[in-house]
Amino acid sequence: MTITVLTVRSLPLPPLKARGEDIRIVPLSEGAADAEVLIATGTDPVGAATIAALPKSVGLIANFGVGTDNIDLDAAAARGIRVSNTPVVTEDTADLAFALILAATRRIAAADRYVRAGQWTARAAFPLGQRVHGARLGIVGFGAIGQAVARRAAGFSMKVSYWARSPKDEGASLGAAHVPDLGELVAGSDIVSIHLPLTSQTRHLFGADLLGRFKPGAVLVNTGRGPLIDEAALVTALEAGTIGAAGLDVFEHEPQVDPHLLTMDQVVLAPHIGSATGPCRADMAARAIGNVIAFLETGEPRDRVV
Repeated sequence: MTITVLTVRSLPLPPLKARGEDIRIVPLSEGAADAEVLIATGTDPVGAATIAALPKSVGLIANFGVGTDNIDLDAAAARGIRVSNTPVVTEDTADLAFALILAATRRIAAADRYVRAGQWTARAAFPLGQRVHGARLGIVGFGAIGQAVARRAAGFSMKVSYWARSPKDEGASLGAAHVPDLGELVAGSDIVSIHLPLTSQTRHLFGADLLGRFKPGAVLVNTGRGPLIDEAALVTALEAGTIGAAGLDVFEHEPQVDPHLLTMDQVVLAPHIGSATGPCRADMAARAIGNVIAFLETGEPRDRVV
C-alpha cells in the first residue's frame, strides 16, 4: 500500500513514509483519485476551481511558504480541507529587508552600475545617498518579521515606530513606539518597511493617498506582498520625488515588473528572494514535510492556517 500526495510543481522531495507506508508523489496535472494531500509553493495559485477539482480524499493543502494568499482559503474551508504553511522565514526575510534598506538609502545597485560602466574612472559625479544610522524607521506590520527588523535597527541606533492593529507587548522591549494612525507613521518616518500579509483589506493599502503623506524623499521597502502597494501610484510618487527611493522584493504582478521601475536608478529590485537562502529553504522543506506527515498520521498539520 502507498499514500498518494499531489504536488503543483516538481519538488526535490526525499523518500517519505507515513503510517508505515511509502508516500507516492504525483504531479497535480496527472491527478490521482486517492490523493490525500496537495503540496503547493507560495507562488502557485490554488484557486477555487483547482480546489473544486481535487479528489474528495484530499484533506490538506500544505503550502511551501509562510503566506497563503495564493490559496483560496474560503474555498478550502468550504471543502473541509485544512491549509498549513511554513513559518520559518522570519530571520532570513528580515535580513533581506534590512539589506534593501541599506541598498536603497545608499544607492548600492546604482553604485555598482556606475563602477561597471567605467563612470568612476571618468570621474563622473555620483549622487549622494541617505543616512541610515539614527534615522526614523517606520515598520508597517509588527509580527515576527517586523519585530526582527526592529532588532536589527537597534544596531543602527534607529528611532523605531510601528503600525499594527493594537500595541504589541514586544514593542516596549524593542524600543519601538506604537503609532495607531498609519498616515501619521509614514509622515514621520525617513524609511518605511512593509511587513503585512495580503488580504482584501490590505490590498493597495499603499495607494496614492497614503504615498502622498510620506516625508519628501523618504525610502520605501517592501518584503511583504507586491499588491500591498499600488504600483502605478508608486511610480508616480517616485517620479515626483515624493518617495526618494525604494527597495522592492515583491511586485504587484509577479514575475512582471512595471517597466518604469526597471529604468529608475533610485529603485533596488529583487526577485522575491526573502527566504532564498539554502538553510531557510531547507527549513521550509522540513516544515512542509512535517506538516504532511503530521496530517497523515494524526489528522492535523503542525502549522494549520485554516
